[in-house]
Amino acid sequence: MTDPSKVIHVRNVGHEISENDLLQLFQPFGVITKLVMLRAKNQALLQMQDVPSAVKALQFYTNVQPSIRGRNVYVQFSSHQELTTMDQNTQGRGDEPNRILLVTIHHMLYPITVDVLHQVFSPHGFVEKIVTFQKSAGFQALIQFQLQQSAVSARNSLQGRNIYDGCCQLDIQFSNLDELQVNYNNERSRDFTNPNLPSEQKGKSSQQGYGDMYSFQGAGAHAGGFPQMGNAEAIAAAFAGGLPPGISGTNDRCTILVSNLDSDRIDEDKLFNLFSLYGNIIRIKILRNKPDHALVQMGDGFQAELAVHFLKGAILFDKRLEVNFSKHPNITTGPDTHDYSNSNLNRFNRNAAKNYRYCCSPTKMIHLSSLPQDVTEEEIVAHLEEHGPIINSKLFEMNGKQQALVLFEKEEQATEALVCKNATSLGGSTIRISFSQLQSI
Repeated sequence: MTDPSKVIHVRNVGHEISENDLLQLFQPFGVITKLVMLRAKNQALLQMQDVPSAVKALQFYTNVQPSIRGRNVYVQFSSHQELTTMDQNTQGRGDEPNRILLVTIHHMLYPITVDVLHQVFSPHGFVEKIVTFQKSAGFQALIQFQLQQSAVSARNSLQGRNIYDGCCQLDIQFSNLDELQVNYNNERSRDFTNPNLPSEQKGKSSQQGYGDMYSFQGAGAHAGGFPQMGNAEAIAAAFAGGLPPGISGTNDRCTILVSNLDSDRIDEDKLFNLFSLYGNIIRIKILRNKPDHALVQMGDGFQAELAVHFLKGAILFDKRLEVNFSKHPNITTGPDTHDYSNSNLNRFNRNAAKNYRYCCSPTKMIHLSSLPQDVTEEEIVAHLEEHGPIINSKLFEMNGKQQALVLFEKEEQATEALVCKNATSLGGSTIRISFSQLQSI
């Protein structure tokens, strides 16, 4: 056994596993200061703030097999006592530096074009040519710099980084090519030294386009201004290339009928807090003639299918919910209808990929974010304990922001706390609550 170190070595890290997945695995044990993905070796190096935090993590995972997305990962102390920039720079295949980079995009939930890649790589030097293509390894690109040192700088700075928050991760190697051949200037290939190239061969597409690889739907644009992929592809990528069991991906019904509600304790905002875990909410209506029934209109059919799948049979206020698709295609506006289409509490306007990845049925553990910086664990417990006995809690910092995990005795108590306390104010901050898939703290 290697001597204890604050650096943890993780093996069997498949390409479907993201940086955020590893952070989720280790953040309950302390602050994580560095993370290096060794993609070519299916490994990762992760540095905790101190040795006791790393010891605590490894002691826990000695008794509990850590698993991410159905894949067992194996953890041990690293022989490194500290991660240096050299460790980060030498990751990969160790091949000879070259001015041409081979870039593979993992977890590609948004379209990546030549313009996007140019914007990402050009700060490191003059980019001469870019060619993109689809291979069995996924979406790839060859990027040719004018100078080798620019390519080395780009690789050292960008390897393992995400283009968008939580997705489109860059896996960068040096190519063994000497010169890129570019025949067309379009969104899939570009020669920046020769702007006079044609956009296509007449009557024939130069190579398979992005629109041929994925189907799109008219869902508008995400915060970055690029069209979102169809939700089927987004959720498939979020669930490691395969939909969760029981999810068809073909549902087009957006409206859900929820029944067996406690009409004395439920309201539209509480329903919003629960159903917004699975997609954006357009409208909610509690039925006047059946106050234990409500209609919930989700952003699209896929999000509705997720909500039905994960919430069917959930217990809220001591009642087991019936959650089914409604015969109504949408909810008409009216005095009894609450409209949430422009609510900034909808979770899937930004970080959609990350939120899909965390979709699950209700659990005993809830995760709190958007907490005030000076909040204490005691204040968090006091804010939530009316909903049931709290077994354990942990306050921790991630990316400079305070977050917390709270474990209730029962699943329905955690559900009630989420429904009642999401979007409430704590210390002047509007807190966010979601279910955590971690089994213990």
